[in-house]
Amino acid sequence: MTERKPPGVGFESWVDKQIRDAQARGEFARLPGAGKPLPRDVETTYEELWWVKRKMAREGFSVLPPTLALRKEAEDALASALAAPSERIVRKILDEINPRIRDMMFKPPPGPPLGMKPYDVEDVVRQWRERRAAGGSDA
Repeated sequence: MTERKPPGVGFESWVDKQIRDAQARGEFARLPGAGKPLPRDVETTYEELWWVKRKMAREGFSVLPPTLALRKEAEDALASALAAPSERIVRKILDEINPRIRDMMFKPPPGPPLGMKPYDVEDVVRQWRERRAAGGSDA
């Protein structure tokens, strides 16, 4: 539908012709959701950025406040440290996340408080050793 409307042709008839031509070429045959009802939103109130939220959900993307994002990252880092194959990697993981936790503690951004403190590296290494000795690698 890149061609321009010819002069003297009514807009509605020109659009209708474009649609009929596209249908004849089968351009509407394989569209996602063809033959299905339009998705109904759970929320009944109108929200200005509904399309942004839907696209983010479709692409598995979310935006968290910085403190909540760091909290999730820190929890994942602890789980990774406890499942790490060597003590060196445990220390490396914690040495990467702890300065970020400290920064967030002393320079809080807007949003909910972090509510965490840096991990005690020696305590996590002790836990890691105990799990390793017990033969459990589950986090």
